[in-house]
Amino acid sequence: MSAVSFCVLPQRGVFAIAGTDRRSFLQGLVSNDVNKVSANGVIHAALLTSQGKFLHDFFVAEAAERLLLDAEAVRLEDLRTRLGRFRLRAAVTLTVENDWIVAVAFGPGTAAALGLAMKTVHHLAGGGVSYVDPRLPAIGVRLMGMPSDVMETLHEAGCNETAQIAYERLRLELGLPDGSRDIVVERAGLLECGFEELNGVDFGKGCYVGQEVTTRSKYRGLIKKRLVPVMVEGPVPVPGTPLLLDGREAGEMRSATEGIGLALIRLEALAQAQHASRPFHAGTTRLFPRLPGWMVLPLRPGD
Repeated sequence: MSAVSFCVLPQRGVFAIAGTDRRSFLQGLVSNDVNKVSANGVIHAALLTSQGKFLHDFFVAEAAERLLLDAEAVRLEDLRTRLGRFRLRAAVTLTVENDWIVAVAFGPGTAAALGLAMKTVHHLAGGGVSYVDPRLPAIGVRLMGMPSDVMETLHEAGCNETAQIAYERLRLELGLPDGSRDIVVERAGLLECGFEELNGVDFGKGCYVGQEVTTRSKYRGLIKKRLVPVMVEGPVPVPGTPLLLDGREAGEMRSATEGIGLALIRLEALAQAQHASRPFHAGTTRLFPRLPGWMVLPLRPGD
């Protein structure tokens, strides 16, 4: 039996940008370089406020002369509205693909099973795509397209359908945020949520909305908090629950499931906890940070 599992992600949907100006239109708005998107290239990017605060994140692929955005399903209309404000005279059309689905395959040998061992993007029948997640290959392969095309691709590759909780646990263990569940809209900055290490921001691409604040945060060392995985011992705190270290508020819970979650923690408190091997507390629950290998934190003053 194949070790590759898959599940459909009902919380994700697909948004399409067509028209001759589609690349230049999106390039001036998002945190990553749209010029990296190609027949063999996909990016992860974000749309920000002018103050550099998070609005939306999405994956961007291209197929059939359209840019395809894998984004949060319940917020697709908000995304269309926000992008539409910048359309002006640009030759673009903005469409929500209501009939499409997003799925993810994961486990040992996923890329090879789906024909992505030597490339990062595969084009499906009907205009959809499958691609290695550009944030971190360990999280697997994402697919978007018509349900029949996506399911046929997965079944032909011998992938086994599983409950979404298996993917959720892997995501949390790897420390990957899931849109507005973990990144508070109009409050969070990208760099405190790992976008630099996870290939979601390009500091050499030039201007985009929120670029100045994001760049200043990096080069002036203004990041004071980070979203990190935590092992949970006890009842799982609900999102937004304050985390305490030695009785003082040090962070806030984000998404979680039994035994594992993400929390936004002040770097100063994180360094203290790491140095003394002390847990954070939320009521009777103890939480222990477990930093993934990709995460780079300035835990010492001046770093």
